[in-house]
Amino acid sequence: MRLLVVGTADAFSTERFGSSAVVEGARGRVLVDCPDMIGAALRKAREASGWDVDVLSVTDIVLTHLHGDHCNGLESMGFRRWLELEANGHPLPRLHCWGPVADRLWERLAPAMDQGGRASLSTYFDLHRLHVDRESLIAGMHVACRPTGHSVPTTALRFRCGDRVLSWSADTPFDAGLIEWLMARADLVVHEVSPGPFHTPVESLNGLPPDVRSRLRLIHMPDDFDPACTTIPCLRQGQVIEV
Repeated sequence: MRLLVVGTADAFSTERFGSSAVVEGARGRVLVDCPDMIGAALRKAREASGWDVDVLSVTDIVLTHLHGDHCNGLESMGFRRWLELEANGHPLPRLHCWGPVADRLWERLAPAMDQGGRASLSTYFDLHRLHVDRESLIAGMHVACRPTGHSVPTTALRFRCGDRVLSWSADTPFDAGLIEWLMARADLVVHEVSPGPFHTPVESLNGLPPDVRSRLRLIHMPDDFDPACTTIPCLRQGQVIEV
């Protein structure tokens, strides 16, 4: 697996794109979350990394939850891919999310995308539901999900390809049980860090054992976050990581 970091910010950033990444599996490219200005975010990541990726090369989207900094880009992504389908037969992206997220997704998008009642979610995306009791096969990778304690239904993710494992915390308060789940056989764990009751303070992550901290990378950071307050590396937009 390869990970391309697309955005690293929290919801209130004026400097960076919302937290997201592209995970390249054996059979496609998976966009983890879809924040505002996703086209620009992918372009900036492409320019920084040299990795040729854009909204048309994404085969799958995995959505962790319905807060805008994680899903607002679905509108522009959906319209662009629908137009490409109509004009050139370019396939729609597969969209994967947990049932409670899927159940309200069209309610979230319909006011901007229903084309006067003529369109539905399937006009723009090929929807697939994630299940907490079994893995899903996405772009050649086995993907597991686990609910977090965030303020709306949210799932953490674990990608497995062969013997390599990448975990993604999504938005969550600090949860020792979730940390254990994320760390299970993981080579790399991307974990959020933000202030507030529904997020994880850096002090909690700093208190983890050294062997756990060594596999952590931080994302979802506010603009005033000081990297010097922790020994855990902060991810950078456009960074490529081989897992």
